[in-house]
Amino acid sequence: MAKYDKADIERRMQGAVDSLKGDLTGLRTGRANVALLDPVQVEVYGAMMPLNQVATVSAPEPRMLSVQVWDRSNVIPVEKGIAHAGLGLNPIIDGQTIRLPIPDLTEERRKELAKLAGQYSEKAKVAIRNVRRDGMEALKEDEKKKEISEDDRKRKEDEVQKLTDEYVKLADEAAAQKEKEILGQ
Repeated sequence: MAKYDKADIERRMQGAVDSLKGDLTGLRTGRANVALLDPVQVEVYGAMMPLNQVATVSAPEPRMLSVQVWDRSNVIPVEKGIAHAGLGLNPIIDGQTIRLPIPDLTEERRKELAKLAGQYSEKAKVAIRNVRRDGMEALKEDEKKKEISEDDRKRKEDEVQKLTDEYVKLADEAAAQKEKEILGQ
């Protein structure tokens, strides 16, 4: 049976781009975004849990996040989890709600975040190129097993390269858009 599967290659390349977009969403742009708190883990009930399993996060204002903790006994652990997440946020406890004012980004921090967006993009492009390599190897194997002709292999290699170029371009565009957002241009 042929090893080459165009749909699988496309799915994996799309997965790399989707993963990049998820990573970029978590980068702070100076505006409140609930995805900013996605990586936060909280120690409650003797275990580490994602913040979204113990509280509701909302953005009531452009520069403020609000975390509504469901169980009053978890307010302090949630506050500690946010403070120790390295996001540069200072939680303010207000009953069962924790308010998080989003501070202005310094020029230096903006540049760091833009650089990080570039690194995320590079990681996604490496993943896309790895999928291309897998596709090319599968085609060579199929040809070796006489399942496809040399012409078919070359035609499909061009197909894989076009897909690679397309998805690398998508990754570059997503990172460029985020960098523009971060640098406030």
